[in-house]
Amino acid sequence: MRFSRLLRSQFVPKHNPVYDKDIKLLEDFLISKPNILVLTGAGISTESGIPDYRSEGVGLYARTNHKPIQHIEFLRSGPTRQRYWARNFVGWPKFSSTKPNDTHIALARFQSEGRIQGIVTQNVDKLHTKAGAKDVIELHGSGYKVICLNCDYSVDRHEFQEELNSLNPEFKDAPDMIRPDGDVDIPQDYIENFKIPPCPKCGFHLKPEIVFFGDNVPRERHRIIAEMINKSDGLLVVGSSLLVFSGYRMVLQTKELNLPVALVNIGATRADPLADIKLDAKCGDVIPKLFCFK
Repeated sequence: MRFSRLLRSQFVPKHNPVYDKDIKLLEDFLISKPNILVLTGAGISTESGIPDYRSEGVGLYARTNHKPIQHIEFLRSGPTRQRYWARNFVGWPKFSSTKPNDTHIALARFQSEGRIQGIVTQNVDKLHTKAGAKDVIELHGSGYKVICLNCDYSVDRHEFQEELNSLNPEFKDAPDMIRPDGDVDIPQDYIENFKIPPCPKCGFHLKPEIVFFGDNVPRERHRIIAEMINKSDGLLVVGSSLLVFSGYRMVLQTKELNLPVALVNIGATRADPLADIKLDAKCGDVIPKLFCFK
């Protein structure tokens, strides 16, 4: 058990302890604003063993030279699609078996108790849903669904994995290192012969329902989130540096309505100057302890 916790914590950056008075400050804020909308980022899932991109010393950028896949590269390049799907195939069993941590579970409980309005996440790992949260808005899509880039075909990622497995049985022993979107790093010689099935409906390219870097969040998703902000008492951001504009945009929309913003994140965020409350702390040291004070 202790070894398992150490493995899960390897992607959590160095952080300071949090004090009860700070947790109580955030709890009082949530009590006074019972219709708060929650936005979560990669920092909430590092404690489940999924790394983020930017954390100092432990994020993907700090540990490798690889950058996340760009949308335009996936569209234009057959070798890029081959490389992506080969790595995603190898990483999928580990990525899909990841379990929610205490923060995911606590937020799901807060939602069921009516303490928060809802959850929007920048993550594609489905850990909020696994924890029991309902109607989670996945800002950047989900790694659990595969879509066609040309028609309306879609397939569950588990089912697609079986098809990839039947086409590429030699890949079962490929070494890997998991990445935030379920992609992994594997040797080039495992990639060059990887086979990808075309869309069975129109024959075009398939991709995960993830908003890759350089792509746009669907307008309808932005509209739904804007409505949620309009109906909220404010915004709580958990585990995000907000360097990606789609998340930071939610903070700007909230402040335009003169609503408060609270942040819980290890290190600085893009929205620190706009925050009404900021806790520089690990999510798991704060969120699960809320509403436990007597």
